[in-house]
Amino acid sequence: MAIIYRTAESRRDMEQIFCLNYETFVEEIPQHEPNEARLLVDRFHEENTYVVAMDGDRLAGMLAVRGRRPFSLDAKIEDFERLLPGRPERMVEIRLLAVDKAYRGTRLLHGLIRYLDRYMETQEYEMAVISGTTRELKLYEHLGFVPFGGLVGSGQALYQPMYLTPATYEASRAYELIRQSVSFLAGPVEIRPAVTQGLLRRPIPHRSRAFRRLQESVSRKLKAMTGADAVHIMLGSGTLANDVVAGELRRTGGRGLILVNGEFGHRLLRHAERWELNYDVLESPYGEPFDYKRVEAAAEQGNYTWMWAVHGETSTGVLNDLERLKAIAGRYQLKLAADCVSSLGAVPVNLSGVNWASSVSGKALGSYTGLSFVLEGSAGQGEGRGESEDQGESEGEGEKTSSLGIPPYVDAALYRFAEGVPFSQSSNLLGAMDAALDVYEQGEPYAVVSERGRLLRESVEAMGLRVLAAPEHQTPYLVTVVLPERLSSRELGEHMAFQGFELQYESEYLLARNWVQIACLGALKNSDMRRMLEHLRLYVQGQANQPEQAAVSRMAFVME
Repeated sequence: MAIIYRTAESRRDMEQIFCLNYETFVEEIPQHEPNEARLLVDRFHEENTYVVAMDGDRLAGMLAVRGRRPFSLDAKIEDFERLLPGRPERMVEIRLLAVDKAYRGTRLLHGLIRYLDRYMETQEYEMAVISGTTRELKLYEHLGFVPFGGLVGSGQALYQPMYLTPATYEASRAYELIRQSVSFLAGPVEIRPAVTQGLLRRPIPHRSRAFRRLQESVSRKLKAMTGADAVHIMLGSGTLANDVVAGELRRTGGRGLILVNGEFGHRLLRHAERWELNYDVLESPYGEPFDYKRVEAAAEQGNYTWMWAVHGETSTGVLNDLERLKAIAGRYQLKLAADCVSSLGAVPVNLSGVNWASSVSGKALGSYTGLSFVLEGSAGQGEGRGESEDQGESEGEGEKTSSLGIPPYVDAALYRFAEGVPFSQSSNLLGAMDAALDVYEQGEPYAVVSERGRLLRESVEAMGLRVLAAPEHQTPYLVTVVLPERLSSRELGEHMAFQGFELQYESEYLLARNWVQIACLGALKNSDMRRMLEHLRLYVQGQANQPEQAAVSRMAFVME
């Protein structure tokens, strides 16, 4: 069974904490006197927050966190802060670190410290201090604890004062063995080692021949994947790429049709508004595909010049039909722009018949965030039904280009005429991107993503949860889970994060609708998928079975 890490609240939790406390600090480490009840209630019990590792209903390990001074260490070392680096202002004390004998030798302790690290981050603590038993000093150092000062205690109960910070934890062997989290986000995604190696190469100047070769390699691979005629590589996010596309639509002129069926479709509207484009909107409900009959009717009757739509609508998990949009655009001589920010790299994308497509490095393509792409499909830059609004000319690396007041950094014409490098660029991000694209030359990984997506949907539905998008319209790389009222998307997301799994839940539109999203992109391992789904199942099941008033007053329990 998966080990669940959480804070203790219930009567049953407290009973087991007192038992493990007794077994560890009375029977094993003779720090306290025995008693007939074989229970040990800590003297700071009312001030402690207990972090517990649960194997089902059984307490497998624990630690206590306390932020109120004086700490127990204050009584042992006067002004112990003078021995600490930086004399931190916000500290927490760790006490009662104990693991049931049946679970020693496992990575349970690693999970407790990972939970502690995240707890410190959420509570904005800079450092944790602990008195570590001298019997386990190597283990503490393995976890990232750093000794300071001399030994405290006496007899068989000697302890070494130690501290832990986010930096010492991330530098520890434990952090290497059990990563802080596994990403089930649409971006950033899990990164392959070869991609990291590409990022860490020595930087090279963006005007050098070596840089040109690297850039050409990335462009060539993206063209081979998509059938695009040209690729413009920019230093920025998907928002930058869509601004560039908006600039091209403004240069095209005429009136356009923007299709919307999710949050990212609405973002296209915000781009269009800022660029003062002339457009109409055709909207479908969140979670539904476009109504292609309505799209065709609008294209036939509206005398439009261009059409703009999201391919993979990440906010809902709907994959819109790019081929049908291409067919409609072709029949009515519309220039077509597609937001492929999340879809490119996750599903096959054929840009023949698409004028402009936007994408990024840090999502399905499996590299680091920082590069954006505008790809020109084989529809080319020919005229649509409207007339251009070109009003002036400006110099672009020795070539005449229509400016229309378009800022240089988002003017695709400058990238064309400068052969892709009009401004400073990062060779490190290009090196990482080049390595990430190798998997598409070695074989198409789309089947792997599709199989993961099938497993995600089946597993989520087996838990009694609803997936927003219908199977025939769902993106294979992401599911949007519609939670019942008894479950909170924020609480579920935070719980999973404390277990080491990052799900999408923090965006305002997700919180407002009580949705959680799970993506299966990047270098995920099958074992990561299984563990995440088991933790999710246990949480959903536990919330369904949780009796009312399970939490009890600690003081009331002690007084009884």
